[in-house]
Amino acid sequence: MAGEQVMVIGLGRFGSAVARELERLGHQVLAIDQGEQQVNDIAPHVTHALQLDAADEAALRSAGASDFDTAIVAISSDAEPSIFATMVLKRLGVANVIAKAGSLLHGEILARVGADRVVFPERETGLRLAHSFNVPNVIDYLDVAPSFGIEKIRPPSSFVGRTLGELDLKERLGLTPVAVRRGKQVIVNPTRAERIGEGDELILIGRDDKLEQLR
Repeated sequence: MAGEQVMVIGLGRFGSAVARELERLGHQVLAIDQGEQQVNDIAPHVTHALQLDAADEAALRSAGASDFDTAIVAISSDAEPSIFATMVLKRLGVANVIAKAGSLLHGEILARVGADRVVFPERETGLRLAHSFNVPNVIDYLDVAPSFGIEKIRPPSSFVGRTLGELDLKERLGLTPVAVRRGKQVIVNPTRAERIGEGDELILIGRDDKLEQLR
């Protein structure tokens, strides 16, 4: 995906963050919003920024939307403009339209009008918070499937100095270590001989009830 041209429509907090990060990752980003201030704020941080109504098919066509393979509809103020923008982008031939939804009903409508992927940032953030709000060792959580997730933890002191083989988390709890982060180094698919050090972060995948048991 490196070096793709990506259109980001809607420059609220979510859209601006996505646009900046995509540009940082080496993509060419066209950022679009109706608001002059939002466009001016993002302009120094992306390849191009335009002020226009994304529900206006002629305006999007003139902006070259049909030349983009991917568009992200991040409009958050109202459901109707995001639905119209998604419809217009698909009509103009954008192959991959990712749309942000504020509710399950909004998401269902976006999918029906052609969104290739619907994301629920607030819901996903809420799930992550629910899994970590009162557990000091849990850094982050990602929902993978119902009752199944990936969790990044700070290993408890009892783990430090022991190898993954000695901890035997897969046999004991059904949790699979998928990575160890050590400073800037990331060890993917660590072996059983990998020894947990002070300050390491451990990334595990497994059932939610087993992750809870580990906590």
